[in-house]
Amino acid sequence: MALDDNDLSVVDAYWRAANYLSVGQIYLMDNPLLRRELVPEDIKPRLLGHWGTTPGLNFCYAHLNRLIKARDLNMMYVMGPGHGGPGAVANAWLEGTYSEVYRDVSRDEAGMRRLFRQFSFPGGIPSHVSAEVPGSIHEGGELGYALTHAFGAALDNPDLVVACVVGDGEAETGPLAASWHSNKFLDPVHDGAVLPILHLNGYKIANPTVLARIPDAELVSLLEGYGYRPILVSGSEPELMHRQMAAALEEAFDEIEQIQDGARRRGDTERPVWPLIVLRSPKGWTGPVEVDGEPVEGTWRSHQVPLSQVRSNEEHRRMLVEWMASYRPEELFDSEGVPVASVRVNAPAGGRRMSANPHANGGLLSRDLVLPDFRGYGLEVAEPGRVVGEATRVLGHWLRDVMHQNPGIFRVMGPDETASNRLSAVLEASDKVWQAQVVESDVHLGPHGRVMEVLSEHLCQGWLEGYLLTGRHGLFNCYEAFVHIVDAMFNQHAKWLKVTRDLSWRRPIPSLNYLLTSHVWRQDHNGFTHQDPGFLDVVMNKPASVVRVYLPPDANTLLSVADHCLRSRDYVNVVVAGKQPGLQYLSEQEAVWHCTRGIGIWEWASTGGGQDPDVVLACAGDVPTLETVAAADLLRQYFPELRVRVVNVVDLMRLLPAGEHPHGLADGEYEALFTTDKPVIFAFHGYPWLIHRLTYRRRGHENLHVRGYKEEGTTTTPFDMVMLNDLDRFHLVMDVIDRLPWLRERAAPVRQRMVDERLAHRAHTREFGQDAESVREWRWPY
Repeated sequence: MALDDNDLSVVDAYWRAANYLSVGQIYLMDNPLLRRELVPEDIKPRLLGHWGTTPGLNFCYAHLNRLIKARDLNMMYVMGPGHGGPGAVANAWLEGTYSEVYRDVSRDEAGMRRLFRQFSFPGGIPSHVSAEVPGSIHEGGELGYALTHAFGAALDNPDLVVACVVGDGEAETGPLAASWHSNKFLDPVHDGAVLPILHLNGYKIANPTVLARIPDAELVSLLEGYGYRPILVSGSEPELMHRQMAAALEEAFDEIEQIQDGARRRGDTERPVWPLIVLRSPKGWTGPVEVDGEPVEGTWRSHQVPLSQVRSNEEHRRMLVEWMASYRPEELFDSEGVPVASVRVNAPAGGRRMSANPHANGGLLSRDLVLPDFRGYGLEVAEPGRVVGEATRVLGHWLRDVMHQNPGIFRVMGPDETASNRLSAVLEASDKVWQAQVVESDVHLGPHGRVMEVLSEHLCQGWLEGYLLTGRHGLFNCYEAFVHIVDAMFNQHAKWLKVTRDLSWRRPIPSLNYLLTSHVWRQDHNGFTHQDPGFLDVVMNKPASVVRVYLPPDANTLLSVADHCLRSRDYVNVVVAGKQPGLQYLSEQEAVWHCTRGIGIWEWASTGGGQDPDVVLACAGDVPTLETVAAADLLRQYFPELRVRVVNVVDLMRLLPAGEHPHGLADGEYEALFTTDKPVIFAFHGYPWLIHRLTYRRRGHENLHVRGYKEEGTTTTPFDMVMLNDLDRFHLVMDVIDRLPWLRERAAPVRQRMVDERLAHRAHTREFGQDAESVREWRWPY
């Protein structure tokens, strides 16, 4: 449908209105419609915001709105150039959504004044596209994730189209470069569509952008190589650009309809070539052409605030008035500051507005998972420490049935590691989604799968974030050392969750669930590069309201923790569990009780009949638990009179004071477990100082001694790995001896024997290449 003169007038009026509102947010505190002389007091004392990308974002938004109305599209808008926050806010206000969720920012002159004043102002809203902006699922502070979020939103949403603007600065990042491959994982039958709009305005903060400086033929070849069909829109003259953009969008959506119709009705199986729009427009388009003798529009100088001295420089102030007047606000807003009908008519109605699309407030659409009772999947543990099992393999069977019972709202994602992490049972419920070539030797690949694997942690996390933010559920499994690749993505998501907790109109979304396995203590075969438990330290920096960390010691506790995490909302849950065969300690019911408490005394491993202990052996993590229990056994053999209390920690947050975390222990509860005057030897999965950070305010902290990973590792045996870091059972016994003066005086022979045991076990590994049978086959003997 061609753009006639009336349509052109409507789209242009809407675009001008969005641009006017965007400029006003950057500069003005008062006098929003310039109905009197602009004076310095009307100008913000600190000019913060980004103009350069904003007019292009507004241009796309205006044209997409026209198409939504013409075709009754269900569409979301993801702004990769998050600096364009003024545009996101302006469009939400024009559409009326902003005033619906923020009643004091009414759609009139008084509301416009509040809209302008609050932007990038103390007590107001950030300058980026943030959680406060209706219609946004994408925090714009860090670049690189727009496209993967867009594809995640489209998964299992067959009637949704996600328009995703990719800035040419963002296009230079590694995560975005990998994100183009998401089209090989999009199922045209069951998923929605993603329309990437690569916006080339030529510049970043101070430099040109790569893709804007290569010839069109080279750019087209690059995008075609990624599997897209580019449609080019280029220029600066508004009327010609409007007509080009309208035609390009009509062409793109005709192709999307043909692709989906072919796959859904005719059963086409060939991988689609999806359309993509390349929009070339000047940076700072429609803004000041020149300032103080320097070119601005179409250069890097327009990136942030083109006129930087408006309060103090009368000429700059005059230029700002001319700039804003060029949008002809008298044609766009009536006498009360309300957008006129010819502007409002371009906006869709209700949930068809991109700023009000319910998918962008995913909790509105989210359904609880139907979870099978995990108690039927656990291992039978009649006696603690006697049965061997693989925790994540057990979990995989439960996750298989979670997938069976929740088609369309649950996915498992991981970087080529589902089978490696012993979760391959999920492939009985679903193939791995794959739209590219399949050869005879491939297994478990299919076009309609809901297990997603690609060797990019960025894509896995981005897809899952987009999936969760639009109301669905999932699990991200990853090698522990390499989850660090998404440290920054985790940070952004955690910040998003923190902000949304204070926004009453944002509904809770399913939690982001990490399963970290192939962990530091059992990466002995891969070596030092694969040994790093530091993601826990990154997570613990985040607010208590949004993060949870669990270290289940065996299969049944892992099942209980996983069930809890998949039921939760608005958290980041980090679960660390090994995949290798390990001892099992608790029955299914005992596991439920222990995980509900989050921390507890293991009476069966303790001695002293419940009396005050002489020493506390604490542990968190499966391998530290094994070594702690084995140390308790040695102490029982050598010092039967010694009262030893074994405390296992599943929920790491229980170590925090109650006032600092909802899961924290009151001081009395903590002291009842750990005492205030007895030595505590704590064997921890991660870096030792994290436990000290969590407990430094507790009484008796001076008695706490933590063993954990201390950056010693190599390709070696499992037991040699713990010995390298002094976490082994023999060293834990030595720690007890060293911290009990009355025992130290008569325990010298035993301590020496522990030193000798360490030497003997190390020598055994060097001679035979494996741990001694006494370690490999050790069981709790009682």
